[in-house]
Amino acid sequence: MTEPLVLDALGPSGPYRARTRQPIPDVAGNPLAELSLVPKLFVTRAMSALRRSRLLPRQERLAALTEAGQRFATGEVDGMSAGDYQYTVSRMSGNPLPIVRKAAAAIARSAAEAYRSAQQARPVGAVNDWRESTAGRGTAIWIRRGSVFAVHAAGNHPGVHSLWLEALSLGFRVAVRPSRREPLTPYRLVSALRAAGFGDDQVVLLPTGYEAADEILRQADLGMVYGGQDVIDKYAADPTVLPNGPGRSKILITADCDWREYLDMLVDSVSHEGGTACVNTTAIFVEGDATPVAEAVAQRLAAIPSLPPEDDKAVLTAYRLDDAKKFENYLHSAADGATAHLGGGGVVDELGDGSAVLRPAVYQVDDPNAPQVNVELAFPCVWVAPWSREAGTAPLTNSLVLTAVTRDERLIDELLADPAIKNLYLGNHPTYWMEPGIPHDAYLGEFLMRTKALIRD
Repeated sequence: MTEPLVLDALGPSGPYRARTRQPIPDVAGNPLAELSLVPKLFVTRAMSALRRSRLLPRQERLAALTEAGQRFATGEVDGMSAGDYQYTVSRMSGNPLPIVRKAAAAIARSAAEAYRSAQQARPVGAVNDWRESTAGRGTAIWIRRGSVFAVHAAGNHPGVHSLWLEALSLGFRVAVRPSRREPLTPYRLVSALRAAGFGDDQVVLLPTGYEAADEILRQADLGMVYGGQDVIDKYAADPTVLPNGPGRSKILITADCDWREYLDMLVDSVSHEGGTACVNTTAIFVEGDATPVAEAVAQRLAAIPSLPPEDDKAVLTAYRLDDAKKFENYLHSAADGATAHLGGGGVVDELGDGSAVLRPAVYQVDDPNAPQVNVELAFPCVWVAPWSREAGTAPLTNSLVLTAVTRDERLIDELLADPAIKNLYLGNHPTYWMEPGIPHDAYLGEFLMRTKALIRD
C-alpha cells in the first residue's frame, strides 16, 4: 500500500471526509490509514437522522443482514477484497491473521443468526407482533426500549462487532463509534450493511474525538461501551448504558479431577485469540499443589513461535515496540512477590521492524486472594494460585467466565448462585467458548427490549 487507506465517516447522507483526520499506523508505526473524525455538530445531526429514519421491515432486515455478513466476510466492499481486509486488519491491530479470518467468518455467521439469537432473550409468555392471535385474549408483547442504539466499540478484536448486529435485527437504528486502534472492521461492516439494503440513515459510523464521543451516547436511547475498569465505573449507575469491561475469566480445578486430562484446555484458554479477549483465562486455581500445573502450562506456552501478525501461523498479538514495553513494565510491577515460571526475564520479543510480540507469561502466587489473580493483560498472561474449600468461592467471583473442573455438586450450586460469575462452564470447556444464541454477559436482548401488556378485539 503506497498511500494511506482513507476511512471516511459514514453519515446519514453518505461518506463524509472530515478536515480532522487521525493517522492510523500499523504495528511497526508506519502510516497505514487516515480516519476522519467528525465534530459534535455532525454527531448531533446524524443521531437526529437515525431517529427520523424509516424502519426497515423485519424480513428485509434479516435478508439484508445475511447478505451483508457474506459480503463482509468473503466479498469486495468499498473496493477492498476480503483477503486485503484481513491482511490490513492484522497489520493495523496486531491480531494474528488466522484470528482475523476466523473473526470475519464469525461476524458473517452472527449476521445471519442475529435475529434468532436475539429471540433467545424473549420471555416465553411474550409475542413479537400485536397481530398474533394470542393478543385477542391478552398477552405480553416484546418491544424495543427505544429506537436508536449507540456502540462505543473496542479495537482489541474484530469479533466485538458481532454483538451489535442483534440490535439492528430487532429494528434499532445503530450508530457505531469505532476504536482508533482498529476502525477498518466497523467501516467495512457498516459499508456492507448499506450495500445490502440498510439505508444510510439506519446505520452510521461516527469516528470522533473524546469530546464528541459522549454526545453519541447522550443522543441515543440506549448504548453499549467497551473499556477498562474506569469505563465500568463511569457508566455503572446509568441504566441506559451497558458497559463491557475486563472479563477476569478463571478456571478452577478441584482435587477430585486430574488436571493432566485438561492441560490442552488450560493452555488454549490462556492463549486462544492471542490472549487479548475478555474470555481468555486470567487465573487458574488449583486445589492441592499448584506448582506442577504452572510448570506444565508454562512449558506448553513457551513453545508458541514469535511471528509477524500477518503470518499464516501467527498466534501471538503484535504491538508497536514502545507499547509492548509498557505492557512488560506493568507486568513486572504487578508481579511483585509472585514466582515466574515463564516471562520473568521479559515478554517483549522484537520482530525487527519496530514491532514486537508479547510472549506468554505464567506466574504463581501463594494466596487465592492475591491481587494478581484479577490482573488482566492483553496477551497470554496467567496467574496460578492455590485454592481450598476454606477459601470458598470468594476468589472465583467477579468473573465473566469460570470453568470449573470438579465433581462437587454442592460447589457447583454455590458457583451457579453467585451473580458475579456471569457464565459457568463445567468440565473440559475453555473459557473462550461462545455460540450464537448463548448469552455472553447476559443476553443483549434483556437490555434492548421490555414487555408490555396487550389485549385487542
